[in-house]
Amino acid sequence: MFQHVFAEMNNMLDEIVKHYPSAQGPQKQALVQNWNMLKSMSEGIIEEWLHFEEKMAIFRESAASPPVFPPTEAPELQLDAFIRGQGYYKLLMFQPAIQQFEAAATVFPDSLLIKLYIAMSHLYLGQTIPASDVLVSILPLADNKKMRAMIYNALGCIEVLNGQQGKAEEHFALAIHSDPTLPDPIINLEVCKQKRGELQYGSQLISLL
Repeated sequence: MFQHVFAEMNNMLDEIVKHYPSAQGPQKQALVQNWNMLKSMSEGIIEEWLHFEEKMAIFRESAASPPVFPPTEAPELQLDAFIRGQGYYKLLMFQPAIQQFEAAATVFPDSLLIKLYIAMSHLYLGQTIPASDVLVSILPLADNKKMRAMIYNALGCIEVLNGQQGKAEEHFALAIHSDPTLPDPIINLEVCKQKRGELQYGSQLISLL
């Protein structure tokens, strides 16, 4: 639900970064106004979300009869640091997301899900080396077909960013073989072949939960 808003905010910021250095007069003033608006929106979103998280935490800690949530095979999903990290991730705030997921990893050091979130956050930030290191380390341990497909897909995206077209297509093919229902590698393989379009990094990550 936030993707469209943040896409528009990112587009506006890109325009400011592109045109501000050479802007003059009314154009420069308009860019400054847009910058102030983006800054205000960003601060407001962060403040509202942190307030929401605080209310959630108070309820969890003080409720006389805590709500019964559906059982899950991943206990880390109930960890506050993981929940906060996922919230930052949904808001496309990947650096604070990494900090929260790394805190969660100290409690659940063997969680592949936490490590996948860390890797994908690095990838969205363009930090391909740490992203690749984490992905390669968890790939042999991933027995969930969807998770393996997502790892292969992310590795394929990294190969594209590194200019390794052939290796990228191999990884996308492995992702499709691991889980033919995952749409991202199918889209990415076509992007590689057509040499146009936008790579899909991890739009299905939330579906693991």
